[in-house]
Amino acid sequence: MSERPLVAITMGDAAGIGAEVTAKALQDEWVYEKCRPFVVGSVAAMNSALELIGAPGSARIVHDIGNVDGSHGSIDVLDLENLDFGQISYGELSPIAGRASVEWILRAGELAASGQIAAISTAPINKEACDLAGFEDVGHMEIFQSQTKAPNVATMLMAGTLRVVHLTTHRSLRVACDYVTRDNVLSKIALTDECFRAWGFDSPRIGVAALNPHASDGGLLGDEEAEQIAPAVSDAFEAGIDATGPVPADTVFNQAIDGKFDAVIAMYHDQGHIPIKVHDWAKSVSVNLGLPFIRTSVDHGTAFDIAGKGIADAESMLESIRTAVSLASDSVLPR
Repeated sequence: MSERPLVAITMGDAAGIGAEVTAKALQDEWVYEKCRPFVVGSVAAMNSALELIGAPGSARIVHDIGNVDGSHGSIDVLDLENLDFGQISYGELSPIAGRASVEWILRAGELAASGQIAAISTAPINKEACDLAGFEDVGHMEIFQSQTKAPNVATMLMAGTLRVVHLTTHRSLRVACDYVTRDNVLSKIALTDECFRAWGFDSPRIGVAALNPHASDGGLLGDEEAEQIAPAVSDAFEAGIDATGPVPADTVFNQAIDGKFDAVIAMYHDQGHIPIKVHDWAKSVSVNLGLPFIRTSVDHGTAFDIAGKGIADAESMLESIRTAVSLASDSVLPR
């Protein structure tokens, strides 16, 4: 792509650290060398964040993305004028902030789905605030899936070369176990294979984690491995996909770090999130698979406990933008 791609950064919950980590990430000149970033959020919140971190420059409103300048030193903000920042207090749960954060996400989704921008990178929202605002979908992926009607999506977390695709994310553990079916596991393996091939992997090596300890010890500790996961892996292999499993969860992630797998399919939220965050939390990012556009995200929450203090680490936000730019510019997953 000869022209720097337009990348939208949704600001997240205004009561959290989203504006702060976005402002910090946009101090990096590399971002502006590689893309034309703009924030979908509140110009008042962004100016507050710039003051909070003692950064030079200011945020300015753009009413149309055609007016995004993309020059280092000035942050362009597509402000929907849907939030009175004076009503928000850092660190306090607010349905007003929750509603605004979802509306910013939906606007970015409209721009991406219509091809007007190349990618979206998202700062954290607060799911409780979104729920209080009346939204049924309270996660980014769920919101975008409902908006685009994408039939099969997945969350992939990555930290360096450790990449983990989740069978389920925002489900209770009791409910998540019911999703471990042959069809569901095969669907996520196939989606992972398809996306990784699009990102330059000739034959992605996919490790599939077991659900139960020791991959059930031959059926002593459960039957999901024999009845659901192993048949799905076999189906994938017969379809030409280099899939291996079920591999015990206390083994498969180390194997991926050592280079045996390009990606791992985790059976539920914490099974996949914990190894990523232990491996390299600061640089971990999220990438959605299956959406009709590129969406990356920080791999942390709104951090209400430190919001407004100017001490939030912006490394994940910067990595999220870098990953979005790489996928938008070259369709290559960073390795």
